[in-house]
Amino acid sequence: MSVAQWVLLVLVLVIGFWAVGAYNRLVRLRNGIANAFAQIDVQLKRRHDLVPNLVEVARKYLAHEAQTLEAVIAARNQARTAEQAASGAPLAAGVMGTLSGAEQLLGGAIGRLMAVAEDYPELKADATMRELSEELASTENRIGFARQAYNDHTLAYNDAVQEFPALIVARLFGFTPQAMLESTTSDAERQPVRVQF
Repeated sequence: MSVAQWVLLVLVLVIGFWAVGAYNRLVRLRNGIANAFAQIDVQLKRRHDLVPNLVEVARKYLAHEAQTLEAVIAARNQARTAEQAASGAPLAAGVMGTLSGAEQLLGGAIGRLMAVAEDYPELKADATMRELSEELASTENRIGFARQAYNDHTLAYNDAVQEFPALIVARLFGFTPQAMLESTTSDAERQPVRVQF
């Protein structure tokens, strides 16, 4: 073999090892996204399980607020359907947007229920309602932390998919950027606190 052939062979081997390494890194990052979503999925299921209990406790006090209670249950069912679709294919295009929208709708419905509950001192004083509200608040915090971890994994993956020269391997093997999860808190709930004297 001539020197040129040895150089060419070494160059091909280096490029081959680099491509295998880039591919494996992209797979690890993609699997990290799926794992991070699994953590969100656990918290979403917990949230979805709490909502019917919350509505049931509120139902005995809010008999004439049936529309609010029905809206919460409908939003919960829609969010549950979106969560099941997302857990079946966490890396499918568009599924995270649907999930975010459904969870935002549920968050808004729960927020309206809690606002209505504020007008009923008996409901606010109910021990079960307080416990469920605290449990729901704790779950919302856990969802927030899990969402942040998911978005961190997604950012690292998206960066790797779009950086040169790894984007060559990404395009060859169908690695596409993934969507970030948005907050499930509605804009109305994010209003700044105003202190008045």
